[in-house]
Amino acid sequence: MSKLEINEKNIPYYDVSKYSWMPYTARIILESIIRNLDNKSITQDDLSNMIDWNPNNPKAVSFKVARVIMQDYTGVPALIDLALMRDIIIKYGLDAKTINPLVETDLVIDHSIQVDYWNRIDAFDMNLKLEIERNKERYKFLKWAERSFNNFRLFPPGSGIIHQINLEHIAKVVILNNNAYFDTVLGMDSHTTMINALGILGWGVGGIEAEAAMLGEAINIIPRIIGVKLYNKPREGVTATDIVLTLTKVLREHNVVDNFIEYFGEVDSLTVADRATISNMAPEYGATAALFPVDDQTINYLRLTGRDYEHIELVKAYFKAQGMYGAAKDVYYSKVIEFDLASVEASIAGPSLPWQKQSLDTIKSSMDELIKKKGSRVDNEVGDGSIVLAAITSCTNTSNPSLLIAAGLVAKKAYELGLKVPKYVKASFAPGSRVVKDYLQKTGLLEYLEKEGFGIVGYGCTTCIGNSGPLDEEISKIIHNNNLIVASVLSGNRNFEGRIHPDIKANFLMSPPLVVAFALTGAIKDLTKEPIGYSDKPIYLKDIWPSVDEVEKLASLITPQDFKNIYSKIRVNKEWESIEATSSTLYRWSDDTYIKKPPYMSSFSLNPQNSKDILDARALLIVGDNITTDHISPAGPIKPDSEAGKYLLNLGVNIAQLNTFGARRGNWEVMVRGTFTGKFENKMLKIQRQGYTIHYPSKRIVSIYEASNLYKESNTNLIIIAGKNYGAGSSRDWAAKGPKLLGIKAVIAESFERIHRSNLIGMGILPLEFIDANASTLELDGSEKFDIKGLEDLKPNKIVDLFVYKDNNIKKCKLKVRIDTEIELEYYLHDGILNYVLKSIIENEKRSNI
Repeated sequence: MSKLEINEKNIPYYDVSKYSWMPYTARIILESIIRNLDNKSITQDDLSNMIDWNPNNPKAVSFKVARVIMQDYTGVPALIDLALMRDIIIKYGLDAKTINPLVETDLVIDHSIQVDYWNRIDAFDMNLKLEIERNKERYKFLKWAERSFNNFRLFPPGSGIIHQINLEHIAKVVILNNNAYFDTVLGMDSHTTMINALGILGWGVGGIEAEAAMLGEAINIIPRIIGVKLYNKPREGVTATDIVLTLTKVLREHNVVDNFIEYFGEVDSLTVADRATISNMAPEYGATAALFPVDDQTINYLRLTGRDYEHIELVKAYFKAQGMYGAAKDVYYSKVIEFDLASVEASIAGPSLPWQKQSLDTIKSSMDELIKKKGSRVDNEVGDGSIVLAAITSCTNTSNPSLLIAAGLVAKKAYELGLKVPKYVKASFAPGSRVVKDYLQKTGLLEYLEKEGFGIVGYGCTTCIGNSGPLDEEISKIIHNNNLIVASVLSGNRNFEGRIHPDIKANFLMSPPLVVAFALTGAIKDLTKEPIGYSDKPIYLKDIWPSVDEVEKLASLITPQDFKNIYSKIRVNKEWESIEATSSTLYRWSDDTYIKKPPYMSSFSLNPQNSKDILDARALLIVGDNITTDHISPAGPIKPDSEAGKYLLNLGVNIAQLNTFGARRGNWEVMVRGTFTGKFENKMLKIQRQGYTIHYPSKRIVSIYEASNLYKESNTNLIIIAGKNYGAGSSRDWAAKGPKLLGIKAVIAESFERIHRSNLIGMGILPLEFIDANASTLELDGSEKFDIKGLEDLKPNKIVDLFVYKDNNIKKCKLKVRIDTEIELEYYLHDGILNYVLKSIIENEKRSNI
C-alpha cells in the first residue's frame, strides 16, 4: 500500500495511478477489486480481468461498493426481506443478528408524500401530517428496522429527496476507514446516478440486488465505458435541464444502454449542480452511470455544502495522488461521442417519453397532433391543450440553485407585470432539500413563487413518481365529461403516459423556470411567438426570463452555513419521534395491512434445483415494445374496484384509507393483485381492458390475478411474451417480485432493460431473447402451449429451443438465455439472489462455528 501525507498524517491507500490509460470508472472499479480481494467473492480472475481491461472487449468482474442508499418505496420491501431472512436463519441454529447490513446503509423517506393540499400557506404541514397518518403502520416497521439493524441510518419524512441528501450531505467522495478509498454506492432508485456529479461511481439497481450488496455480496458488472467529450460553453439562457434533455435524445440515438458513461473535455463551465442534473437522467438515456471528474468545481461544491475542511483536503490530495484530478486525458474508451454544449437550445421532452425532445416552437404542434387523433377540439377555458398541472418537482432539478432561483425570478417578474397562474392549474413546488426554502427566502423569491401558486407542498418526490394527488374535482369532471386531452408541465425525469396523473395524457418535462412560464399561460403554446399573457400589452417569454448575471448574483448569497444549519438537525422530527415501535431482534409479524410476511422464500433450501425445462407453459400476457416497470409494478392510488382494493375492503380497510401501491409495497397480497395493471396493450385481448387477460383453455376473460390462480390450480407453468426494451424505467423490485408471485417462470422478449433483466434473475425468473423470430412472426395470440427445452445443462448465454404448439401445428425457434455471467447463473439456479446469499451466510457461519 502507498501512503498519503496530509495534515501531518500518513494515510494508507491502494495506488492505481499507474493505470493512467484507463478511464476513471475503470480505475475506481480496479481499486475496489484490489482492496476487497479475498479469493471468494472477489477473485484473482476479477483482478486479472480488470488489470487487462480491454475497452473493446471488457470482461465481467465482481465489484463491491462502499455503501447502499434507498428510498422508502423500495427500502421497505428490502428490509422486510432482511427480517424474513432472520426468521429463516434461526431455524438453522444461528443468531438472528447475523443478518445485518455489512456496509453503510441509508434510507430516506421521500417517496410517500402526496400533493393533497396545495396553494395554501399550510400545505407542507398538512401534507406531512396526512402522510404520517396514512403510513403510520409501515413507519412503525421502518422505526423497528432503525432500532434493530446495525449500519443502518434513517432520514425521516420531510427531510428531502434521497439523491439531494446524498449529494449535499451523505456522500464523502473519499472514505477514510483505516485506509482511504473511493466512495462508491448502489441505490435502490434508478436516479442514484445523480451522485456521479461528485465524481462518485454509483448507480441504481433493483432492491433485490442492493440487498445482496448490503449483506456484503459483490455485484457482477461488465465495465463497457463510453467517453462523452463535451466542448464549448452553453449559450446565455440555456439551462442544465435543456442540456440533459438534449443529451438524452442524442445518447439514446447512440444506444448507450448498459454502458458506463464518462464525461470529459471542457467540463469546467458546468457546476456540480449542473452536472447533477445531467448525471441524474442517465437511466433515461440508457446508461448504467454517467461519471464526471473530481476537479475544482467539486471542491467548491464540498465547501459550499459545509463539508469538513480536513476531509475536503483529503479528497483533493487523494484524487491528485491517484492521477484523477480534473477531466481525464489520453485514456482509452470503448467509444467516444462528442457533444457541443453551445448547440443546445431551450428544450422540452414529451408528450410521453423523456427522450422525445422538443424545442419551444414544436411543443404546440406535438400537442395538436394528440388532439387531432381524438377528433374535434374543445376550446373552452379548460379545453383541449389546457395545462391543468404544473410542478417544480423531482430530484433532477431541485438540487440546482440556479434553476430554482431562475424559476423564482420568472415568478417575480410575471407577478410584477400583473400575470397570474390560472386557478384551474394545480401548481406545486416540492424541493429536494430543506436548504432550498432558506435560500429562496433569503433571496426574497419564495413569496413570489407562493403568489403564483408554487408554494412548498413538501420535501420529497411527488409529481414525478405519480404522487400528484387529486386535481380539483370540478376540473376532473370537465376533463371526463368533454373527453379532453390536457397537459402537465413538470421539472421531472419521467413522463410515461398514465404516470403523472390518470386524467392527463400529455406530460412535458422542462426546466423549473419554464414550468412557471407555461403555468402562467395555462395552455400549451408556442412561446417563441405567442405571448404568455397580457397586462396593458402582450407579455412574452423574453420579458420575464432572467439573465445569467441576475441568477448568479442571487446564487452568491447561498453560504455553507445554510447547509450546516439544516443538516445539523435533519434527523430531528417531532412527528417521527411520536411514532411508537418495538426494539426486538425478530420482527413481530401481525395482521397489519401494510407489512405482511412474504412467501417467496418459504421453500428455501440449502440444496436448490431450478434448472429444468419449462414444459406445457401458457402465456399469461403477450405485450409489445417498451413495456416499462411502471406498467408491470403497481403504482399510484389503489382503486376500490381493483383486485387490490377489493382485498383491502374485505379486510375492513376504510375506502378513504386504501392509499397507494407505493405505500403498501410491504404487503405482497396487495402488490401481487396490482401487478400488470398499468395501461398497456395485451395482444391477447381484442378489446383492451386494464389488468385483464384470457385464461386458456376456458377462453374466459378474467383479471390477471385470477388467471394466475387458475393456472396455479392446474399446475400450469406461465411465461410472458414481449417485444423490445422490456422492463425500461425505474428500478422497481416489484416488477420482478410480482411476476414471481403470479407464477411466471420465464420472460421471452426481443430485448431487455439492464436493471430489470437483473431483477428477473434475482427472483429466479429466466430472461430469454428471441434470436430468429418474435411474437409477430410466430403469429401468437395466447391460445398456444409452449415448451422451452435445453435448460437442463444451463450456461450463460446458452442457445435453447422454443416449441410452440397450436391446432396440431408445431413451430420452433431459437432463444438466447440472457444470463450473462456465472454468478447470475448461480442466482437463477438458487431460485433467486436472496436464497443464494442466505445459503452462503448459513454455510459460512456453520464453518466458522466448527
